[in-house]
Amino acid sequence: MNLKQIKIAIYATYLTNKYGFRLKKVKNSQEIFDLRLKYAKQLLGKLNINVEVINKEKIPQDGQYLVVSNHRSIIDPLIIEIALENSKINGFWVAKKELYNSFFFGTFTRNAGTVLLDRDASNMAPFFKDTKKIVKEGHSIFIFPEGTRNKENTPLSSFKEGSRIVALKNRLPILPVYIKSNANEVLNDAINNRTKGLKVQIEIGDIIDYKDKTSLEENYRKQFIKES
Repeated sequence: MNLKQIKIAIYATYLTNKYGFRLKKVKNSQEIFDLRLKYAKQLLGKLNINVEVINKEKIPQDGQYLVVSNHRSIIDPLIIEIALENSKINGFWVAKKELYNSFFFGTFTRNAGTVLLDRDASNMAPFFKDTKKIVKEGHSIFIFPEGTRNKENTPLSSFKEGSRIVALKNRLPILPVYIKSNANEVLNDAINNRTKGLKVQIEIGDIIDYKDKTSLEENYRKQFIKES
């Protein structure tokens, strides 16, 4: 790592843990969402990354949804937070166990409005019980249906079926969003070169009915992925 990379890594770790401990003291969900957005803006601002929203008029101003997105980088949740900031769509992120146990992200993840998904668990009932409780309290659920970051040279990897089950069990309409830019490449440029005025584009899709029997991946691809 060069000096620029070390500096930004130290800053990101400091900021993440600072907000993680602040969030630990908060009990009100709206305050959690506000702090999460503030963190997203502060970190992306430091990285000189701006978020441009395509089809902004398609963002519902309120309501509850299963918000689904492709996943290429560790800053994807921050991009989505900023894209939806002027709506009243606030929700809990589905987070895998590895993030809960992470030395760098653990404190933040556990306290930033998330629901734990343990893929190794023999019984998924606790996870679905948690999502039902969150929806009953009036919140949305945010999820990456690919299950993990897509590190392949493809715009999208396969979706896990569990995402659609979350929508079905909670009768949540699905709001698809697509991070059009390769956010991981933008992030690397921000860290390695400290380039100014970087931009990530995120596209808002059409709402999908939770009763739609077409696979979620197929519906998503039809809206965003132009096959050659």
